[in-house]
Amino acid sequence: MKDEENKARERMESARKEALARAVTADFLKRQEERRALERGWQVNIRFLSGDQYCGVLQSGEVGSEEAIYDWQQQGVFNHIAPTVDARLARLSKVRPALSVRAFSDSPEDMKTARLCSNILKAVKGRLDLDRIIARATLWSEVCGTAFYKIVWDCGGDSSGREGAVCEGDVSVAAIPPFEVYPDSLSAESMEEVTSLIHARAMPVKEISERYGVELAGRTVERFASPSSGESGQMEDAEIVIERYTRPDRAHPLGRLEIAAGGMLLYEGPLPYENGERGARTFPFVRQTCTELPGSFFGRSIIDRMIPLQRAYNAVRNRKHEFLNRLSTGVLAVEDGSLDAEELAEEGIAPGRVIVYRQGANEPHFLDFGSLPSDFREEEERLSNEFILVSGVSELSRSSSSQYRVTSASGLQLLLEQDTARMQTSAESVERAVKAAGKQILHLYKQFAANKRLLRMTGEGGETELYYFDRSDISADDVEFSTEYDRTPSEVKEEILSLFQAGLLADGEGRLSDDVRNKILDAFGYGTFENARDITHLHIRKAERENIALREREFGPDAYDDHAVHVTEHTRALLSGGEGDEAVKARLSAHIAAHRALQEQGK
Repeated sequence: MKDEENKARERMESARKEALARAVTADFLKRQEERRALERGWQVNIRFLSGDQYCGVLQSGEVGSEEAIYDWQQQGVFNHIAPTVDARLARLSKVRPALSVRAFSDSPEDMKTARLCSNILKAVKGRLDLDRIIARATLWSEVCGTAFYKIVWDCGGDSSGREGAVCEGDVSVAAIPPFEVYPDSLSAESMEEVTSLIHARAMPVKEISERYGVELAGRTVERFASPSSGESGQMEDAEIVIERYTRPDRAHPLGRLEIAAGGMLLYEGPLPYENGERGARTFPFVRQTCTELPGSFFGRSIIDRMIPLQRAYNAVRNRKHEFLNRLSTGVLAVEDGSLDAEELAEEGIAPGRVIVYRQGANEPHFLDFGSLPSDFREEEERLSNEFILVSGVSELSRSSSSQYRVTSASGLQLLLEQDTARMQTSAESVERAVKAAGKQILHLYKQFAANKRLLRMTGEGGETELYYFDRSDISADDVEFSTEYDRTPSEVKEEILSLFQAGLLADGEGRLSDDVRNKILDAFGYGTFENARDITHLHIRKAERENIALREREFGPDAYDDHAVHVTEHTRALLSGGEGDEAVKARLSAHIAAHRALQEQGK
């Protein structure tokens, strides 16, 4: 009897999972159909960027090429979109923020937390090559208007967050094109207004089997448009993996994550990541846009504005060339029946050729088209100026030349700063996205870094610093994020010289401290020269390592220590939380007393 009940429950559970998989798939297809017009626009943008500029959305709703009306019509491409996008990407790469964490207060504990979080973000940036990921996302946002970052905890290739898959792992960040993201509302203006989000992507069935333990038959899957050709690609032996994320509600306080592929349910459960404020569960995605569009979840690309101008510019240049061809090769008028017109059309009129025409007929002659009208030149110049107005990229940034007669360095710098100001909204979107991604990275470390982890960083003077931390040492909510823009070495040196000349780096008596002098020499590339004489920072680093070791065991100071520096650093550790643990407090106090005893003996 129990066996029959168990089989009945298994059949009911299997039917429920199949119904849920069908519901997730139907929801995806519905959202895909609602967004089809946007996708066609993105495909047109990609093709215009790559140089295929005689295309558009046909009456059938698909993207296709537009044929010339006449065979003799020229369809040359004079691509102004590609260099404009290249210039914008180069400019945005200059204002890319480098994340750092500022302490929430001046307390030593907050200072320590801020330093640890900053080092974690720097380590993640170096390990994942975060600059490359940001550059790829910025390319998608500039071309299609929107891009996304997916921040997950990767457990040996499994980033679904499934129960039982949580392991040591580490953070993984990926740039996601807009073709793969489907919100439940296209009119939502931010990620916070979206209740449900689908991430759908083509995946080989072999990878699906390794990740989820489900065998699928596989099929030929159409992927989104490729950046190079704009044509849809195909993937063999693959399936569309549909991940549907739903925010927490009354029925599901932890939210929902449902993953389906090939009509089968691969996983269902709560949202896996506590990546929101105060440990709330939310979507592992961050949105980045080129230009915000009111009442729209997806942003607007600068290419959307340039396409009408590019079409008009191509038309003017082609008609201009056709007119010049008529002037150079000529259009011959002949009387009907006076000569063999077909032979003349095929062979043309070569220099020295003898033309025989019927006696009594009018002799063939070239039509006079006059000179090239000035309207062509005026329209071409007007369209070129409109490219600058619409794109926000001046000729100086695009081709290193300016139509203005400016030769001074300050004047040229002012023109470049104006270009940066025109792209301020795009730069701010990159900054907000990177800051939000940094917060999610820290939240994931706080959730999953259960065991002690070793963080290796390069400190001042090229010294390697080791940090042992776990999730209790991370506070992703009680820190303030600050974004510092990457500057070139020459810009840093120029600022340091300006501060030095203004006397802002000296003390009240006009002298430079050893620490300030070390930093200046390090910025100019001579840090090791000064470090050979001043070893104070080495004593500081040694004292910090001793602070970590004193948490576990007791030991005495060395005779060669700079006891004054060590006493200061050990006291700072004691006041930064060491007094909370009686055992640690006793070891630190005894170590400080030993330093002071040796200091008194040396006097």
